[in-house]
Amino acid sequence: MISAGQDRLTRKAPAKINLSLRVTGKRPDGYHLLATRMQKVALYDTVTLSTCPSGVHLHCTGSTVPADGDNLVWRAAELFLKKTAGRRRGPECGVAIERTKNLPVAAGLGGGSSDAATTLNGLNDLFGCGCSSGELAEWGLQLGADVPFFLAATPAAMATGIGEVLRPVESLQEYSVLLVNPGFPVSTRWVYQNFALTNKVGASNLANSQQGVTEQVVPLYPHRADPATLSLFNDLETVTMARYPSIGHIKEALLHGGAAGALMSGSGPTVFGLFAQRHQAEACLAMYRQHFPFTCLVAPVEDE
Repeated sequence: MISAGQDRLTRKAPAKINLSLRVTGKRPDGYHLLATRMQKVALYDTVTLSTCPSGVHLHCTGSTVPADGDNLVWRAAELFLKKTAGRRRGPECGVAIERTKNLPVAAGLGGGSSDAATTLNGLNDLFGCGCSSGELAEWGLQLGADVPFFLAATPAAMATGIGEVLRPVESLQEYSVLLVNPGFPVSTRWVYQNFALTNKVGASNLANSQQGVTEQVVPLYPHRADPATLSLFNDLETVTMARYPSIGHIKEALLHGGAAGALMSGSGPTVFGLFAQRHQAEACLAMYRQHFPFTCLVAPVEDE
C-alpha cells in the first residue's frame, strides 16, 4: 500500500512472468487446463480507490484501454459492489477509480488481471467488508484465470486447474529480470484458440504437456541456482512465435548477451531474460532500449 485513508487508498499492482507453462487439457466449457509457475516482479500499475455516492467511475492514464464495462478493473469493481451489497461500511455506496498504467497491454505480464485483483483487495479494505480470501478468489476467477494468483499473498506459486489451484513456492532470488516487449499486443484468446492438443510431429500434445506437472519443474531458489539447472518452458511459445518471429530473435539475443535463461511470458509477446550478473543485464537493457521502448530491468518480488 502507498497511502490509505478512511475514504481513499492507493495500491500497487505487480506484473508477473511465467517460469513454466504447460497446457494439460481442455474443459468442456472451453477453458484450458494449465500447470504454470508464476512469479511476481517489481513492475507496477497503480490503482487508487475512493468512495463516492454511487456507481463505478473509472479514469485510466497511460493507456488507451476503454474505461467502461469492457475494462477488467471496471468489471471487478462492479462485481465487488454487487457481491457486498449490505456489507459495506459507511454511507458511500460507489467507487471512483484512478488507474495509472505502466505495464503494456496484452503483453503476457498479467497487467489487467493484476489491476482487477488489486481492485478487489483494495475495495475489501476500503469498505471494511471483511471478505475472506476464498470469497475474493472465487469472484476473481470469474474475471480471469490469473486473478486468483494476484489476489494471493504470495510472490510465487504453482497454479493448476485453470489457474485457481495455487501452491506457494519459493520466490526467484538473486536474478535480475530483463523484460523486453517488442511493441505489439497479442490476444490471449487468439493464442489459445490456435493452440491445438494434437499428436502431430513438432506440435505440443497432451502427453508432452502433462510431463512435469507434478514434478518440481523449476528449481527452488534459496540461493543462486546453477544456470544449467534452469528449466524454463512455455507451451504457448510455438503459437505466438510462429506469427511473430521477432520473439525468437529476442530470446536468442538475450541468451547471447549472458542470460541464464530466456522465455516468452504467458501468451506473449513479452520475453524475459534471467541474469545472474547484473552488469550483463544492464548491457542488454541499454541495447534493447534502442529498438524497443518498453524494455526494463526489474527484480523478483520476494515478500508480500
